[in-house]
Amino acid sequence: MWIEREISGLIEEINAKRPALLLTGARQTGKSSLLNQLFPKHGYVSLDVPLEARQASEGGQFFLDSHGTPLVIDEIQYAPELFRHIKIRIDRQRQTNGQYVMTGSQKFSLMKGVSESLAGRVAILNLHSLSTRELASYFRTDLNATQILEWLVKGGYPEIYEHDLNPHRFFADYVATYIERDVRQLLNIRHVREFDQFMRLLAIRSGQIFSMSRIATEIGVSTHTIKSWITVLEASNIIYLLKPYYQNFGKRIIKSPKLYFLDTGLLCYLTNIQSTDILANSPLLGAFFETYAFGQLLRHLHNQGKTDEVYYFRDKDGREVDFLIPQGNLLSLYECKWHDESGDLPKNIKKLRPIFGEENILQITTITTAAQKTRIDEKFTVSNVVEL
Repeated sequence: MWIEREISGLIEEINAKRPALLLTGARQTGKSSLLNQLFPKHGYVSLDVPLEARQASEGGQFFLDSHGTPLVIDEIQYAPELFRHIKIRIDRQRQTNGQYVMTGSQKFSLMKGVSESLAGRVAILNLHSLSTRELASYFRTDLNATQILEWLVKGGYPEIYEHDLNPHRFFADYVATYIERDVRQLLNIRHVREFDQFMRLLAIRSGQIFSMSRIATEIGVSTHTIKSWITVLEASNIIYLLKPYYQNFGKRIIKSPKLYFLDTGLLCYLTNIQSTDILANSPLLGAFFETYAFGQLLRHLHNQGKTDEVYYFRDKDGREVDFLIPQGNLLSLYECKWHDESGDLPKNIKKLRPIFGEENILQITTITTAAQKTRIDEKFTVSNVVEL
């Protein structure tokens, strides 16, 4: 089976206009499969293979000579030394587009290499696990609360759908591989048990304001250690720290980030939620749906090549909105409600209107599982999550 990815057209368009393209994303989101699908005639090499990575690191010029162009280079973070050799090749033929298409799962080392060697020469895109829109389009299903619950528990990793895998078993293997290979390699973590506990404590806090010191106290490690662990999870596209919007609102605004997991299947695995019935009756349902909605919003932006300039807003008086996107001097507000068919403007939004100024609000959207779309006034829309 092949589920069409919304970002495909953008990848082809940019590849035709730029000499190099870098596709980042968490492991197993389908980066390699997508590029092989889009560019079947390109050469291909994976630096996930230790021998290939060593050859690319130690003899970059010979490595590129032997493979030619156009070339797909998978998991390039394993040979960051290759970036400077790619730069030299691109500069020799600056007008030739589509020379190199690269993938990587570790954003931090990739961004360092790109900023030092390929600035102005490479376009960077993000590929997430499957979106609601992509799944709904492939399965041609009616989107309702029952269906969204199923996809919340399964998550969006393509392999689960391609091979009809048990998601709990898939994520057990995924976490084991991720900890053993990536995290241990990057941080030299000796106490894997503590890191596993750390991930599970993060999971029950998805959609909440994140406190580094509180987590450190619960696990019994330093805040410095927690900071380094968070950095790896964030840079590996496992979690996302959503910054607050506090422009021109003074000191009464809460300035700590909110934490979200980028795939709800992994989130459910880490909290031992193995069925839709368990999730439907869980006190975590509201936070998990908010996590899900944020993931869809981020996918929607990234699949269009847009920056993820998304924020949340909360002040110390409890006035808040889940997501806020500035567009020039105007603001688009998004509020999540698991199943709301009232069509009423949420009370918290009513409190925010005078704070932001009616004239500064571009639109207000309530994201819900209710199968409806209504417009109360020119700025308020109730919409299903798939329509993001």
